[in-house]
Amino acid sequence: MHTHRVRRALLSLVVTAGVIRHAHAQAPVAPVALRATLAVRAPEIDGRMNDDVWQQATVIDGFRQFDPTEDAAPGMRTEARIAYDARNLYVFVRSFDPRPDSLVGMLSRRDVKTPSEQVKLIIDSYHDRRTGFEFAVNPVGVKRDYYLHDDVNEDDTWDGVWDVATRVDSLGWTAEYRIPLSQLRYPKVAEHTMGFLVLREVARTKERMSWPLLRLSKRGVASQLADVSGFVGLSTSRRAEIAPYTVARQSSRPAVNGFRGTTEGSAGADLKLGLGSALTLDATVNPDFGQVEADPAVLNLGAFETFFEERRPFFVEGNGIFGFGENSSRYFYSRRIGRAPQLAGLVDDPLATVPRASALQAAAKVSGHLTASTSLGVLAARTAHERVGGLTVEPGTTYGVARLLTEMRGGESSVGAMFTNVERSLDAPSMPYLRSGASLGGVDGRHRFSRGTYEVAGSIAASRVNGSAPALARTQRNAVHYFQRPDDGLAYDTTRTSLDGTSIEARAEKVAGAYRWRLDYLRNSAGFETNDVGFLERADWGYRHAEINWRSVKPAKHWRSASWFVGHWQEMSASGASRENTLESELRLELPSGIRFTGDLWGDNLYGGFCDRCTRGGPILKRSPDANFLFNLAADARARVLPQVAAIYTVADGGRSSLWRVRPYVTVNAASNIHWELGTRYQRNRDNTQWVTNVALSPTDTRYVFGRLDQHLLSFTARLDYTMTPALSLQLYAEPFVTTGQYDQLRELADGRASDYANRFRPTTALASAEGFNEKSFNSNAVLRWEYRPGSALFLVWQQGREQGDRDAGRFDAVHDYRNLFSARPDNVFLVKGSYWLAF
Repeated sequence: MHTHRVRRALLSLVVTAGVIRHAHAQAPVAPVALRATLAVRAPEIDGRMNDDVWQQATVIDGFRQFDPTEDAAPGMRTEARIAYDARNLYVFVRSFDPRPDSLVGMLSRRDVKTPSEQVKLIIDSYHDRRTGFEFAVNPVGVKRDYYLHDDVNEDDTWDGVWDVATRVDSLGWTAEYRIPLSQLRYPKVAEHTMGFLVLREVARTKERMSWPLLRLSKRGVASQLADVSGFVGLSTSRRAEIAPYTVARQSSRPAVNGFRGTTEGSAGADLKLGLGSALTLDATVNPDFGQVEADPAVLNLGAFETFFEERRPFFVEGNGIFGFGENSSRYFYSRRIGRAPQLAGLVDDPLATVPRASALQAAAKVSGHLTASTSLGVLAARTAHERVGGLTVEPGTTYGVARLLTEMRGGESSVGAMFTNVERSLDAPSMPYLRSGASLGGVDGRHRFSRGTYEVAGSIAASRVNGSAPALARTQRNAVHYFQRPDDGLAYDTTRTSLDGTSIEARAEKVAGAYRWRLDYLRNSAGFETNDVGFLERADWGYRHAEINWRSVKPAKHWRSASWFVGHWQEMSASGASRENTLESELRLELPSGIRFTGDLWGDNLYGGFCDRCTRGGPILKRSPDANFLFNLAADARARVLPQVAAIYTVADGGRSSLWRVRPYVTVNAASNIHWELGTRYQRNRDNTQWVTNVALSPTDTRYVFGRLDQHLLSFTARLDYTMTPALSLQLYAEPFVTTGQYDQLRELADGRASDYANRFRPTTALASAEGFNEKSFNSNAVLRWEYRPGSALFLVWQQGREQGDRDAGRFDAVHDYRNLFSARPDNVFLVKGSYWLAF
């Protein structure tokens, strides 16, 4: 599946003159404003409105429905009050409900959203109209919090330390908040104005309302908050939080005679220090991420690396500050820090224990605001030198990332810069394989105009990597670059010790209204390289993209909500040579019954396309058209039993290739505090143009061998969440995975540019047969989490992994394969981790 379909967006070309004439329109003004009330005496956080301050505070009652109908009268009344003192913000929300016995409040772990009633606060404490902190709660006291960045993106890994009490009574339910100012960021001024939004969701009617009105027809959230002023005398003392932790780990791994067990103990600490009221230092020493869920199982048969989401809390929390361009992971991909050892393949001892990840010795980041309009993010990290039997499998490495962003016109325009640097401590054996250093610098900008209706953006970045000549030759030959391709006009230079490149992105977009459009442009030069601390699939590549889309702003007879888009992508090389192309249309519907449907139809290379990666460094290959259909169907999210199914069908190569996949899934809310999920996935892939290998018969004669792949994939996913209290929960996860494949009809490339598919290949004598595969894995973990006091937690963790790929190559027998998988020797890890949060 193409990169642009996963991310669906990048950058801009041109805007019509009629649009540009509004470029200097004034930034939008907040819709409402009021003053907060000073709490002479702090309220007791008990969910009751009997404190003096709540009798004095201004009543906020101008709530409007924004979903399913934008700017409609809400079905139920809501009131809010805002107060403060030198150290805390206080908010009281009364949610009136004529049927309080019908309130939906489900118990879950913190930060898990269930189909419950909820109240959410969004506070833009810096009043930059781009960022904010979100605090949500449901009637049974389950808390969720987020950091809001770039006006609309939520970082759900941010965990603040704050209090809230909820209470259900004859009038409905209440939520009373106490949010320490130490958890927020704000400038050092005599009187503060902050952005506020109070949002309420009614689960049984699926109605959402807010004060002020949150218009979904406009892009952005933080930019729509109301101004609340009158915050005088707020504390600006430095905040200090430290969470030391200890870990005891016992593991067992297969050995020649049974299992080999090890017991380890370690200690570390997380530190958070307020550098004034606007900057925060986060640091971690000798961190342990044993409670983090394993990555999903995949078998990658393509030319490009598999992208995995970041799950480690230190790197996920606040990562939005490092966003750059339209695809920030291209420039900073934190999974590179503490990556799997890159030279593990050099270890020839099958019983040697190779670490699964490079140990992270220490990391620190500074984030926040330098001024009211300028934000800063800086990260530094150091990973250990990993050896196996004296052989370096990953050198000690230092990483640095810096991001600076200045905003203007109330957040409607911005200019920023980003810098990254990587330095490796190579020894003689590792020097021919790895680059010694890498650096990148870039600038980006964004401008929204015509009262926030249109936006243009762009970025330019330059990269350089350094290393020995053999290491740079490997860089030129890898799938990101393929300088050795015989028909690309690029110069493969085995004497290089550095490689430079650039990337340019541009975007123009209509971002408000029911009908919108978007234009994008991207160009990566052949030498552009960011994979030392970023994620770049390919250089010498770019595309042009155009799309139009529509979104309903109120329910209609046949749907509660609906959206549709149609888009076109044209890929090309950096020199402009045509590559692949895609035409796509997607429809999303939520029916009045709550049933949700998505249908996605697209075709690739409908008017001819070329693949310059399919031969893995060889000549270009013409691609035949393909057609694809994907659908998702899910029951009402409020149901106790929630079935859903997704399926995809692809046909290509004139009917010679096909793929179909079905994924049924069910979520069961067995009780208000017990939720489980069970799903399976089966895929049948018949690919008539699967690359198999390249065979060099002589220095000047390489045969590019393809075959027909017949592949089966069967996997299962199971989860169980049992929440005893909002602070005590148990989570179970398991994923067994099997995929098999066999090759036949081996052919070699004859004329890759031939219009007729049959003329692109000829019989081969370079390879008599190709061995299939039968890869199996099992990942599971059980995590008991107890937050025994705010910010302090105890984890009990059991992880088990199994892998097998040494038998029944090419044969698929689900029962037999799964029996073999569960008879494989497991890797077991038992871990106890405890932390204690201290604030100064």
